[in-house]
Amino acid sequence: MRLLIVNPNTSIALTERLREAAAGVAAATTELVAVTAPRGFPYIATRAEATLAGSIVLEMLATHAAGADAVVIAAFGDPGLAAARELLAVPVVGMAEAAMLTACMLGRRFAIVTFAEALLPWFQDCVEQNGLAGRCAGFCADPEGFARIDTVQEEKERRLAMLARQAVRERGADVVIFAGAPLAGLAERVKDEVPVPVLDGITAAVLQAQALATIRPRKPLAGGYRRPQAKPALGLGSALAALFGDPPAGTANPTAGLPAG
Repeated sequence: MRLLIVNPNTSIALTERLREAAAGVAAATTELVAVTAPRGFPYIATRAEATLAGSIVLEMLATHAAGADAVVIAAFGDPGLAAARELLAVPVVGMAEAAMLTACMLGRRFAIVTFAEALLPWFQDCVEQNGLAGRCAGFCADPEGFARIDTVQEEKERRLAMLARQAVRERGADVVIFAGAPLAGLAERVKDEVPVPVLDGITAAVLQAQALATIRPRKPLAGGYRRPQAKPALGLGSALAALFGDPPAGTANPTAGLPAG
Protein backbone atom coordinates (compact mmCIF):
# COMPACT_ATOMS: atom_id res chain seq x y z
CA MET A 1 0.00 0.00 0.00
CA ARG A 2 1.28 3.47 -0.89
CA LEU A 3 0.02 6.27 1.34
CA LEU A 4 0.60 9.91 0.37
CA ILE A 5 0.83 12.38 3.27
CA VAL A 6 0.33 15.96 2.10
CA ASN A 7 1.56 18.67 4.49
CA PRO A 8 -0.10 21.95 3.43
CA ASN A 9 2.37 23.85 5.65
CA THR A 10 5.76 24.91 4.27
CA SER A 11 7.82 23.55 7.18
CA ILE A 12 9.97 20.60 6.10
CA ALA A 13 10.74 19.85 9.75
CA LEU A 14 7.01 19.56 10.37
CA THR A 15 6.65 17.14 7.45
CA GLU A 16 9.33 14.94 8.97
CA ARG A 17 7.57 15.03 12.36
CA LEU A 18 4.34 13.96 10.67
CA ARG A 19 6.10 11.17 8.79
CA GLU A 20 7.72 9.86 11.97
CA ALA A 21 4.39 9.83 13.82
CA ALA A 22 2.72 8.10 10.87
CA ALA A 23 5.46 5.47 10.72
CA GLY A 24 4.74 4.59 14.33
CA VAL A 25 1.31 3.20 13.42
CA ALA A 26 1.54 2.36 9.72
CA ALA A 27 1.56 -1.28 8.67
CA ALA A 28 4.92 -2.77 7.74
CA THR A 29 3.67 -3.14 4.17
CA THR A 30 2.63 0.53 3.88
CA GLU A 31 4.95 2.86 1.99
CA LEU A 32 4.71 6.41 3.36
CA VAL A 33 5.39 9.28 0.98
CA ALA A 34 5.33 12.70 2.68
CA VAL A 35 5.43 15.96 0.73
CA THR A 36 5.63 19.60 1.84
CA ALA A 37 3.76 22.61 0.45
CA PRO A 38 6.03 24.52 -1.96
CA ARG A 39 4.48 27.86 -0.98
CA GLY A 40 2.16 29.27 1.65
CA PHE A 41 2.70 29.47 5.39
CA PRO A 42 4.91 27.62 7.91
CA TYR A 43 1.72 26.69 9.73
CA ILE A 44 -1.94 27.38 8.97
CA ALA A 45 -3.88 29.22 11.68
CA THR A 46 -6.77 31.14 10.09
CA ARG A 47 -9.66 30.67 7.70
CA ALA A 48 -7.93 32.82 5.06
CA GLU A 49 -4.74 30.78 5.30
CA ALA A 50 -6.74 27.56 5.14
CA THR A 51 -8.56 28.70 2.00
CA LEU A 52 -5.27 29.39 0.25
CA ALA A 53 -3.85 26.10 1.54
CA GLY A 54 -6.78 24.20 0.02
CA SER A 55 -5.76 25.37 -3.44
CA ILE A 56 -2.14 24.43 -2.75
CA VAL A 57 -3.26 20.97 -1.62
CA LEU A 58 -4.92 20.40 -5.00
CA GLU A 59 -1.73 21.47 -6.78
CA MET A 60 0.27 19.03 -4.64
CA LEU A 61 -2.15 16.21 -5.37
CA ALA A 62 -1.95 16.91 -9.09
CA THR A 63 1.82 16.46 -8.85
CA HIS A 64 2.12 13.60 -6.36
CA ALA A 65 -1.10 11.56 -6.14
CA ALA A 66 -0.48 9.22 -9.08
CA GLY A 67 0.12 5.70 -7.75
CA ALA A 68 -1.15 6.41 -4.24
CA ASP A 69 -3.70 4.03 -2.71
CA ALA A 70 -4.92 6.69 -0.26
CA VAL A 71 -4.13 10.28 0.70
CA VAL A 72 -3.89 12.01 4.08
CA ILE A 73 -4.23 15.81 4.27
CA ALA A 74 -1.99 16.58 7.21
CA ALA A 75 -3.37 19.79 8.67
CA PHE A 76 -5.96 19.63 11.40
CA GLY A 77 -8.62 21.80 9.75
CA ASP A 78 -8.50 19.57 6.62
CA PRO A 79 -7.95 22.27 3.95
CA GLY A 80 -9.05 21.10 0.51
CA LEU A 81 -10.49 17.81 1.78
CA ALA A 82 -13.91 17.95 0.10
CA ALA A 83 -12.42 19.15 -3.19
CA ALA A 84 -9.80 16.39 -3.16
CA ARG A 85 -12.51 13.78 -2.59
CA GLU A 86 -14.37 15.06 -5.63
CA LEU A 87 -11.34 14.80 -7.87
CA LEU A 88 -9.46 11.68 -6.78
CA ALA A 89 -10.45 8.05 -7.25
CA VAL A 90 -8.70 6.91 -4.06
CA PRO A 91 -9.75 7.61 -0.44
CA VAL A 92 -8.75 11.01 0.95
CA VAL A 93 -8.65 11.41 4.73
CA GLY A 94 -8.28 14.61 6.76
CA MET A 95 -6.59 14.67 10.16
CA ALA A 96 -9.39 16.57 11.90
CA GLU A 97 -12.24 14.45 10.57
CA ALA A 98 -10.34 11.22 11.28
CA ALA A 99 -9.47 12.26 14.85
CA MET A 100 -13.01 13.38 15.65
CA LEU A 101 -14.69 10.29 14.19
CA THR A 102 -12.23 8.05 16.02
CA ALA A 103 -12.94 9.97 19.24
CA CYS A 104 -16.66 9.33 18.76
CA MET A 105 -15.93 5.59 18.82
CA LEU A 106 -14.10 5.93 22.14
CA GLY A 107 -16.44 8.19 24.09
CA ARG A 108 -19.55 10.35 23.99
CA ARG A 109 -17.83 13.74 23.88
CA PHE A 110 -14.36 14.88 22.88
CA ALA A 111 -12.36 18.01 23.68
CA ILE A 112 -9.88 19.66 21.35
CA VAL A 113 -6.62 20.93 22.85
CA THR A 114 -4.22 23.01 20.79
CA PHE A 115 -1.16 25.23 21.12
CA ALA A 116 -2.48 28.66 20.04
CA GLU A 117 -5.75 30.55 20.48
CA ALA A 118 -5.56 31.87 16.90
CA LEU A 119 -6.48 28.38 15.66
CA LEU A 120 -9.77 28.14 17.52
CA PRO A 121 -12.20 29.86 15.10
CA TRP A 122 -11.00 27.67 12.22
CA PHE A 123 -11.15 24.52 14.36
CA GLN A 124 -14.64 25.44 15.60
CA ASP A 125 -15.77 25.78 11.99
CA CYS A 126 -14.28 22.38 11.23
CA VAL A 127 -16.21 20.70 14.05
CA GLU A 128 -19.47 22.29 12.90
CA GLN A 129 -18.92 21.46 9.23
CA ASN A 130 -18.44 17.82 10.19
CA GLY A 131 -21.76 17.86 12.08
CA LEU A 132 -20.07 17.04 15.39
CA ALA A 133 -20.76 20.13 17.49
CA GLY A 134 -23.03 18.07 19.73
CA ARG A 135 -20.21 15.61 20.43
CA CYS A 136 -17.64 18.32 21.23
CA ALA A 137 -17.09 19.14 24.91
CA GLY A 138 -15.14 22.28 24.05
CA PHE A 139 -11.82 23.75 23.03
CA CYS A 140 -8.70 24.52 25.09
CA ALA A 141 -5.75 26.53 23.81
CA ASP A 142 -2.62 27.90 25.39
CA PRO A 143 -2.77 31.72 25.20
CA GLU A 144 1.01 32.11 25.43
CA GLY A 145 3.21 32.54 22.37
CA PHE A 146 5.92 30.14 21.23
CA ALA A 147 9.42 30.39 19.82
CA ARG A 148 9.32 28.04 16.82
CA ILE A 149 6.59 26.06 15.12
CA ASP A 150 8.75 22.95 14.68
CA THR A 151 9.49 22.76 18.43
CA VAL A 152 6.20 24.08 19.84
CA GLN A 153 5.10 20.72 21.24
CA GLU A 154 8.33 20.39 23.23
CA GLU A 155 7.97 23.97 24.45
CA LYS A 156 4.38 23.42 25.56
CA GLU A 157 4.20 19.72 26.40
CA ARG A 158 3.57 20.19 30.11
CA ARG A 159 1.04 22.98 29.53
CA LEU A 160 -0.85 20.96 26.89
CA ALA A 161 -1.02 17.89 29.14
CA MET A 162 -2.42 20.11 31.89
CA LEU A 163 -5.03 21.54 29.51
CA ALA A 164 -6.03 17.99 28.54
CA ARG A 165 -6.60 17.07 32.19
CA GLN A 166 -8.52 20.31 32.67
CA ALA A 167 -10.79 19.45 29.72
CA VAL A 168 -11.62 16.13 31.38
CA ARG A 169 -12.19 17.64 34.82
CA GLU A 170 -14.06 20.83 33.87
CA ARG A 171 -15.70 19.99 30.53
CA GLY A 172 -16.50 16.32 31.00
CA ALA A 173 -14.52 15.17 27.98
CA ASP A 174 -14.38 11.41 27.44
CA VAL A 175 -11.59 11.76 24.86
CA VAL A 176 -9.00 14.47 24.18
CA ILE A 177 -7.67 15.34 20.74
CA PHE A 178 -4.35 17.15 20.42
CA ALA A 179 -5.07 19.33 17.40
CA GLY A 180 -2.56 20.69 14.94
CA ALA A 181 0.12 19.14 12.77
CA PRO A 182 2.89 20.52 15.04
CA LEU A 183 1.54 18.30 17.85
CA ALA A 184 2.03 15.06 15.89
CA GLY A 185 3.31 12.40 18.27
CA LEU A 186 2.43 14.26 21.49
CA ALA A 187 -0.48 11.98 22.41
CA GLU A 188 1.77 8.95 22.63
CA ARG A 189 4.17 10.76 24.98
CA VAL A 190 1.56 12.06 27.46
CA LYS A 191 -1.13 9.36 27.28
CA ASP A 192 -0.34 8.13 30.80
CA GLU A 193 -0.77 11.63 32.23
CA VAL A 194 -4.40 12.06 31.11
CA PRO A 195 -7.22 9.90 32.62
CA VAL A 196 -9.04 9.39 29.28
CA PRO A 197 -7.94 8.33 25.78
CA VAL A 198 -5.87 10.93 23.93
CA LEU A 199 -5.68 11.06 20.15
CA ASP A 200 -3.25 12.37 17.58
CA GLY A 201 -4.66 13.55 14.25
CA ILE A 202 -1.99 12.04 12.01
CA THR A 203 -2.10 8.59 13.59
CA ALA A 204 -5.90 8.48 13.41
CA ALA A 205 -5.78 9.61 9.78
CA VAL A 206 -3.15 7.06 8.75
CA LEU A 207 -5.05 4.19 10.34
CA GLN A 208 -8.34 5.31 8.78
CA ALA A 209 -6.69 5.76 5.37
CA GLN A 210 -5.20 2.26 5.50
CA ALA A 211 -8.59 0.81 6.38
CA LEU A 212 -10.33 2.63 3.54
CA ALA A 213 -7.64 1.66 1.03
CA THR A 214 -8.08 -1.97 2.07
CA ILE A 215 -11.83 -1.72 1.46
CA ARG A 216 -11.10 -0.30 -2.02
CA PRO A 217 -14.31 1.74 -2.35
CA ARG A 218 -15.39 2.67 -5.83
CA LYS A 219 -15.39 6.25 -7.07
CA PRO A 220 -18.98 7.53 -6.72
CA LEU A 221 -20.99 7.96 -9.90
CA ALA A 222 -23.70 9.88 -8.03
CA GLY A 223 -24.05 11.98 -4.93
CA GLY A 224 -21.99 14.83 -3.58
CA TYR A 225 -18.55 13.37 -4.30
CA ARG A 226 -18.95 12.24 -7.89
CA ARG A 227 -16.31 13.61 -10.22
CA PRO A 228 -17.28 17.06 -11.52
CA GLN A 229 -17.82 17.56 -15.22
CA ALA A 230 -14.69 18.74 -17.03
CA LYS A 231 -14.67 22.25 -18.47
CA PRO A 232 -12.08 24.54 -20.04
CA ALA A 233 -9.71 26.19 -17.54
CA LEU A 234 -7.55 29.28 -17.96
CA GLY A 235 -4.10 29.75 -16.44
CA LEU A 236 -3.76 26.43 -14.62
CA GLY A 237 -0.60 24.37 -14.79
CA SER A 238 -0.83 21.24 -16.91
CA ALA A 239 -0.87 18.83 -13.93
CA LEU A 240 -3.58 20.78 -12.10
CA ALA A 241 -5.65 21.16 -15.28
CA ALA A 242 -5.38 17.40 -15.77
CA LEU A 243 -6.74 16.84 -12.27
CA PHE A 244 -9.91 18.65 -13.33
CA GLY A 245 -10.29 17.01 -16.73
CA ASP A 246 -8.54 15.51 -19.74
CA PRO A 247 -4.85 16.46 -20.03
CA PRO A 248 -3.24 17.92 -23.13
CA ALA A 249 -2.02 15.36 -25.65
CA GLY A 250 1.18 13.64 -24.60
CA THR A 251 0.92 14.39 -20.86
CA ALA A 252 0.24 12.01 -18.00
CA ASN A 253 -3.18 12.04 -16.40
CA PRO A 254 -3.06 11.49 -12.61
CA THR A 255 -6.76 10.62 -12.64
CA ALA A 256 -6.66 8.12 -15.48
CA GLY A 257 -9.43 5.57 -15.15
CA LEU A 258 -11.73 7.82 -13.13
CA PRO A 259 -15.36 7.63 -14.25
CA ALA A 260 -16.58 10.90 -15.68
CA GLY A 261 -19.49 11.12 -13.21
